[in-house]
Amino acid sequence: MHKKVKKAVFPVAGLGTRFLPATKSIPKEMLTVIDRPLIQYAVEEAKAAGIEEFIFVTGRGKSALEDFFDYSYELNETLKHRGNKQDLDAVNHVVLDPGTVIYTRQQEPLGLGHAVWCARHLVKDEPFAVLLADDLIEAKKPCLKQMVEAYEECASNVVALMEVDAKESSSYGMVRPGVGQDKTVKIEGVVEKPAPKDSPSNLAIVGRYILHSDIFDALESVRAGKNGEIQLTDAISQLLKRQEFYGLKFDGARYDCGSKHGLIEATIEMALNRPDMASEVRSIIKQMVNKK
Repeated sequence: MHKKVKKAVFPVAGLGTRFLPATKSIPKEMLTVIDRPLIQYAVEEAKAAGIEEFIFVTGRGKSALEDFFDYSYELNETLKHRGNKQDLDAVNHVVLDPGTVIYTRQQEPLGLGHAVWCARHLVKDEPFAVLLADDLIEAKKPCLKQMVEAYEECASNVVALMEVDAKESSSYGMVRPGVGQDKTVKIEGVVEKPAPKDSPSNLAIVGRYILHSDIFDALESVRAGKNGEIQLTDAISQLLKRQEFYGLKFDGARYDCGSKHGLIEATIEMALNRPDMASEVRSIIKQMVNKK
């Protein structure tokens, strides 16, 4: 019987240069969609999928992220004194249980593959999930939970897939799909950021993965590519020679919150989905459109 997925790695060491100057002092993963930072959405998705251990690969200047998942005694006491139970429950809801959260550093910005590799001694020989907080996925059944269910059926590596326009292929790892049933397809190959004419399909990998620990050996031998970065997709391509990979075309909406327009889109869409905000936000949008 294959091992259950109990660990998740969150690569959060990136500099967030697209959001400068804001990210000069605020980790990009702490940028908010309405009233929750991006990293909270990712962690809550992992919790809903049964993850029990949370591994954050951080970098310099990420202390705000670490503090976010810890108790704030001063804030707690102030809220208690004011009798503000709703806010008190909200801030304590995000606190991760003692012994379930681990932080390790990526000391140089050497890419996603290197960030995942930095967690090797913490993951050990277990299967694990990787969640990129930049990719906010809104779904009735959380995306990672869908992937865990697919993993339990195929007992192999699983990546999240979505269809993209051909002209966007140069921004993604694109897969060459093999045979598949319904939403799960076997992956025959992966090409990192191909030109549209060279893309093997319109299916792109987005920021959710379930991987066997063998990926670390593959990452050891991957050569640095563009900008001196080690790409996770290159290691996946290498591992494909001896292990099966499946892609799940998940149900849900994905927002690229690594871009400014994607963060704005996510904020508007999710505000419109909230009963406490939808009516007022819809009215604001109408007024803005009419002014134009």
